[in-house]
This record gives sequence, C-alpha cells and structure tokens, in this order.
Amino acid sequence: MILVTRLNGAVFALNPDLVERVDATPDTVVSLLDGTKYIIAESVPRFIELVREHRASVIALAHQMEDDPELEPPTEPNAARVPGETASNNVVQLQRRKR
Repeated sequence: MILVTRLNGAVFALNPDLVERVDATPDTVVSLLDGTKYIIAESVPRFIELVREHRASVIALAHQMEDDPELEPPTEPNAARVPGETASNNVVQLQRRKR
C-alpha cells in the first residue's frame, strides 16, 4: 500500500497493484481497474515514484527473507507462527454438509 493525499488533506492508503492509469487533468486522477477514481494532491511523477519505491521495498524484503531464515513465512499455507505451537495445532478439519 502507498499513502496518497486527497485534495482536502486527508491521507489514505492505496493498493498500487489496482491502478489502471494516472492522468494529470490538471489535478492528478488515479483510475483503478474497477473504475473507481481518486483525485490526489501528488503529481503524476511523484505518484510514479511512490509506486516504484513500494515495489522496490517489496523486492528488497523478499531478498531479506531469503537471507534471514527467521523472516521466512511458514511453509504451510495459513500456518500460525505462534512460538511453541505447531501448525497442526491450528488445523480445523472440514466436513461435508449433510443434505
């Protein structure tokens, strides 16, 4: 998520992966894939810089996780990382509905 500013000064978080395009009309208008539009105070070049910084930080964190085993995510999907607990303690068995 990146932090951007509405014209009234309110800051909000935006998922840059959902951005379709950014226009300067003269205000900066961010159009999302679902058609939602936001007018923001940042310029188009500043918005692009924020997206680049966000993506670079994701890549940098991924490299850190490769180098530091304590930062690696659990090997099982949705496995809790509670000290002293194994993932099998948190497994909920699913059952078919009776018709």
